[in-house]
Amino acid sequence: MENILITGISGQDGLFLTAKLLNENNKIKIFGTSRNPSKIFFDKLNTLVGENKFSNVELIKIDLNNFSNVQELINKVEPCSVYNLSGPSSVYNSLKDSENTSRQILNIFDNLTEALIKNNQFPNFFQASSSEMFGNISSTFLDESSEFNPNSPYAVSKLENHYKALELNKNYNWPIKSGILFNHESEFRNKDYLIMKLISSAFKIQKGEIKYLELGSLSYIRDWSFAGDTINAIYEITNNGSLSHYVIGTGVEKSIEDMAKIVFSYFDLDLDNYLKINKSLLRKGDPVRVVSNPSKLKEELLWKPKLEFEDLIYRCIKKGIKYLE
Repeated sequence: MENILITGISGQDGLFLTAKLLNENNKIKIFGTSRNPSKIFFDKLNTLVGENKFSNVELIKIDLNNFSNVQELINKVEPCSVYNLSGPSSVYNSLKDSENTSRQILNIFDNLTEALIKNNQFPNFFQASSSEMFGNISSTFLDESSEFNPNSPYAVSKLENHYKALELNKNYNWPIKSGILFNHESEFRNKDYLIMKLISSAFKIQKGEIKYLELGSLSYIRDWSFAGDTINAIYEITNNGSLSHYVIGTGVEKSIEDMAKIVFSYFDLDLDNYLKINKSLLRKGDPVRVVSNPSKLKEELLWKPKLEFEDLIYRCIKKGIKYLE
C-alpha cells in the first residue's frame, strides 16, 4: 500500500482529490488532516466515489502549526505523496487578521517540509499556490512568467511558500511542485463564496425569504473552473509534471454578471429586479480582471477542462443547494 497525505482534506479540493486518488488506485491509503473532521466528509465523498472505499481513508484531527505534531504525523504516515491544501483561504479575513493568517500559511508549509527533510524523505509534494499572488494585474492573461505583485497578507504568504517550494526543489532535487490555482468552484463551496452566495440568494428570493441580492460589482472578470477539473490538473502535475510550477485555470474570462444571470435565470428571476450594487462591499485593491493562460499545462500534460462555465453553474445549483438549506 502507498500512503498519501492530504492536508485540508475536508475542503472541496480535498474531497475531489480523495475521490480521484481512490478511483485511480485501490492500493493506496489516504491520511487526511482536518481541523474538524466529521461524518459529513464521508457523506459528501460518497457522492463522488460511487462505491464504498472509505476503509482506505483515515481522517486525522491535528494542529499543523505544531511542529512536534507534524513530525509525529510524518513518522506515522511515511507518505509517498503529499498534497498541501491546508491553511486559511479567505483573502478578506487575512486583511482583518493578517498576523494569524500569515502564521498559519507559513507554519504549515515549513513544518511539513522540515519534518520530511529531518526524516530524509522527499516524496512527491504539491503546494497549493494562488492567483492572488499576481495582485492587481488586469491587462493580460497570466502564466508562469507573469510578474507577482501580492496585495494582501494571504497573497504575500502564499508567494513566500511558492518561492520556498522552488528553492527546495532546486536544493534537494525534490519533486515538489507549486500549482497556482485560479478560481475553481463546485457544489461543496460554502455560502461565503460568490457562487454559493448567488445561488443561496436567488433561492431565498424565490421563496420570499429575502427581497434582493447585494453585490459590490457585476463587472469584475474571473477565470472560473470546475474543482474536479482543477484536481485532475493537480494530480497530473504532482505525478507527471516537470520540476516546475504551473498556473491552473481555463483561460476563459467570465464576469460576475455572466454568472449571476445564469443563476437567477435558473430560478426564473430577472436579475435586474432583485439586485442592488453596494460599492462598499468591494475589497480594496481587488483586481478587475484575473484570467489565466494555461498553455504550459495543456501542452506538457495534455490537460483540458471538461466542464464548461454554464454547466459548472448548473452543477453547483442542482447538487449544491441541499448544502445551503
